[in-house]
Amino acid sequence: MDAPSPRLARRITLALLVVQSLGSAGGIGVATVAAIVGAELSGRGSLAGAPGATYQLGVAFAALLWGALSDRLGRRNALSLGLLTGVVGAFGALLAVVTGSFGLLLLGLVVMGSGTASVQLGRFAAAEVNPVARRGRAVATVVLGGTFGSVVGPTLVAPTGALATSLGWSALAGPYLTVIAAYALSVLVLQLALRPDPKEIGEAVGRASRATPTGPARDLRQLLRDPMVVTAVTTVVLAHAVMVGLMQMTSLHMHGHEHSLAGISIVFSSHTFGMYAFSIVTGSLTDRWGRLPVMASGAVITIASCLAAPLSPHVLPLAIALFGLGIGWNFCFVAGSALLSDALSPTEKARTQGLNDLFVGLAGASAILLSGVVFAGAGYAVMGLVGAALMLPVLPLIAWLRRHRVDPAVTASG
Repeated sequence: MDAPSPRLARRITLALLVVQSLGSAGGIGVATVAAIVGAELSGRGSLAGAPGATYQLGVAFAALLWGALSDRLGRRNALSLGLLTGVVGAFGALLAVVTGSFGLLLLGLVVMGSGTASVQLGRFAAAEVNPVARRGRAVATVVLGGTFGSVVGPTLVAPTGALATSLGWSALAGPYLTVIAAYALSVLVLQLALRPDPKEIGEAVGRASRATPTGPARDLRQLLRDPMVVTAVTTVVLAHAVMVGLMQMTSLHMHGHEHSLAGISIVFSSHTFGMYAFSIVTGSLTDRWGRLPVMASGAVITIASCLAAPLSPHVLPLAIALFGLGIGWNFCFVAGSALLSDALSPTEKARTQGLNDLFVGLAGASAILLSGVVFAGAGYAVMGLVGAALMLPVLPLIAWLRRHRVDPAVTASG
């Protein structure tokens, strides 16, 4: 096909924004109670992080699967199949909470992670249909959909819990009902709106852009030697691991201080609002300043937030610290995703971006498991210190790349 019109790229990007909004509302609602569900169903506080970690593993491997299959099936069909698989997993997790089966819960969450993987891969499809000069804003527009989830997801915990209770179930089963509805609606949006398929549009964008890498597709070893790829993946992976690990244990930390579900939801809303609400600003900065300065700013904000979170167990200070943690993640996630897309040719995008999200999911799962152990053994304060330490190596890596490589966004804007 010929080079796509900006209008077509906007339509695809907005459809993916809707999918992100629906998917995040379900996923954030589940995340709000994940540690509590894990502790109650397992009967052990040290396993509170197991549901979140299992879910992250499901997201990780599903991202690799659907990323690889999207070259064969097309982006629209691969993402839709991932979401339908997520619906099946959500049914399993719902049944597990109702019956009190910890094993079934973990199995259901592994499968449910497929839906989240599809939602997250949507940001790369948006980047694919836009030229370099608008790529940061395209990624940010999709990520902005999480604002809807950050507000709606936690607030649905109480009413869906009441609905579950009225059906004779545990109140903790409620958020899984939201996931089922959200993923099903997302499939409908993808099937109606992603036409032509983003893969076809991305190939046309690549042919029309001088900033897009050309030549034969590199193998994995060659890709992992590319400093742009390594910096982008490392930043996104570490920011996600640190954010998820601290976020997941915050609910259990507050539960131990006898905060209500309403108070926990306020902190989670603040955190997820920070993760998503300023995405358009982040995207504009990413395209205007360049990918690397935004990534470095995100790393600094993340470190500061990790150090601030354990200072007080009260709702307001925790909400502020977790809000900052969300902002830091957003800067790293949006700018890092744009940088990765810049570094890849059209034939490299799907499998490499799926591999990136595999690493993100594995890091998140490991962080959640370790955070549960650290929290049980050493407390929330030590978790904050560990998170800050994990994020520190990103800063010299970004500084090195900035000295030796021209930022693609700067080149495109020039």
